[in-house]
Amino acid sequence: MAAGTTVETAGSTAVAPPHLIDPVEVAIRTRTPEDPARARRFEDTDPPRGLDLARSPRVARILRDRKFQFLLILPNQIIFWLVIGIGLVGTVDPGLNFATAITWYLWFCLVFVMMVVVGRAWCAMCPFGGFGEWVQRHTFFKRTTKSIGLGLKMPESVAQYGFLLSVAAFLALTWIEEFFNIAGPGNPADTSFMVLGIVSSALLFFLVFERRTFCRYVCPLSALIGSVGSMGSVAGFRTRDREVCQRCTTKDCMRGDADGYGCPWYTWPGSADSNLACGLCSECYKACPSDNIGLYLQKPLTSVVMPSRRRADVAWAVAILFGLVVYQQLNALTTFANLDSWLNAHTFFPHYPNPVSYVGIIGAVAVVMAVVAAGFQRAFAAEPSLPERAGRTFVDRISPFRAYFLPLMYGIIPVVGADYFARQLPKFFQHLPRVPVSIGHLFGFGTVRSSLYNASLISSNAGIIAVQVGVMVLGTLAAMWTSWRVAGRDLAPVSRHPRAVQVSAAGFALALGIVTAILYVLMNAAD
Repeated sequence: MAAGTTVETAGSTAVAPPHLIDPVEVAIRTRTPEDPARARRFEDTDPPRGLDLARSPRVARILRDRKFQFLLILPNQIIFWLVIGIGLVGTVDPGLNFATAITWYLWFCLVFVMMVVVGRAWCAMCPFGGFGEWVQRHTFFKRTTKSIGLGLKMPESVAQYGFLLSVAAFLALTWIEEFFNIAGPGNPADTSFMVLGIVSSALLFFLVFERRTFCRYVCPLSALIGSVGSMGSVAGFRTRDREVCQRCTTKDCMRGDADGYGCPWYTWPGSADSNLACGLCSECYKACPSDNIGLYLQKPLTSVVMPSRRRADVAWAVAILFGLVVYQQLNALTTFANLDSWLNAHTFFPHYPNPVSYVGIIGAVAVVMAVVAAGFQRAFAAEPSLPERAGRTFVDRISPFRAYFLPLMYGIIPVVGADYFARQLPKFFQHLPRVPVSIGHLFGFGTVRSSLYNASLISSNAGIIAVQVGVMVLGTLAAMWTSWRVAGRDLAPVSRHPRAVQVSAAGFALALGIVTAILYVLMNAAD
């Protein structure tokens, strides 16, 4: 592991990895002044900012309005409280119950579309974080000076794991969903209990910790949205003039002022080189006294290819998340079902999913990703001990393994995102028409005899498989392009065979795409 950054806190010293902790973030989290020299994080390799939407007077007026995020969150807040209530007291037929129909036939698929197109758009309107934040600030949108709760900081010893905390939460939630067949969909009340559990967990964290600690570190979707969302065309809020940002002594964008709270995600716009952790809440924009922050659009995949500081937690998150979606594909095959039943019989576990196979397959896929990276290192590294790279290094010093593992995992983000999206399509195509039926059922005229109840957008399995394979083809092509670009930028300068490492990285992405596409054919549109 690379040498860490020493952070002084009250009576203790912690070491935080430099690829996870920004110097200004450290200053805000520990309430100590940052070192101006270390705050100069701009590099020639920082991504181009793109189109600044906030230059439009109309957009600027909307972003400065304190009702902006409230009005984004409110519709989803209403819908999700309806989901909770109707799931508990409505019909037990999952196809007629609004809670299960809108959650599993529509919402989950739309979230992935938003990730790929916009990035963290869902975070800007999320009802879970929104509700917790309203309670924490004890206001819907006005600027208050005191918050409710303990206001603790996430310990650096925990925060250093970054997205891995979110991945662990996502794995746990997915296993619970599979065990109780919540997304089958099963009993609508189970969907309500799951949503209530997420809301309650979020509220607890908002009352114990400051700002959006839950959203950045613990939310089950944060790692998935952050990594897959890096494909999106919204770069997030970033500084306009580097020199103005560097000279700023107050850092109101982080600390807050009378106009804004400061970034709830601890993301300094002055050092952001991707949309990884920008929740699009506009608080930094409101708080900047120099009007030096804009909301930028970028070319798709920019936040995958261009970051100059790649993060180990993101790379491992991508590997583990890929393992999870591969597990979900394998569990639809007869061979896997037999393996799971065999494990249940020998471990005395009641039914699918057996935790041994669940953790084992996910872990095995992640290990394979690491082995491939080690193979790249062995085959292409210019020398046994990789020297420090000048100009484009993403940490001060980096181990030979991580020098290959991080770029390779960033490069396959598009194929992982496509795999997750394709996995949602059978429910979407087969059962989406039940959403309007479930809405009609609330008013007494939607029934199982409705023509829409048994309708589907694509009726044949062959049609669904064709779309799934098509999605994987697009994702694979995008992953081959990003892998080629990332390898050319990060690996070629330190490899014995620069062109060969690019070809091999693109070939690795192609192999993953082929394997996952074949699995969709074998699954035969199983949902």
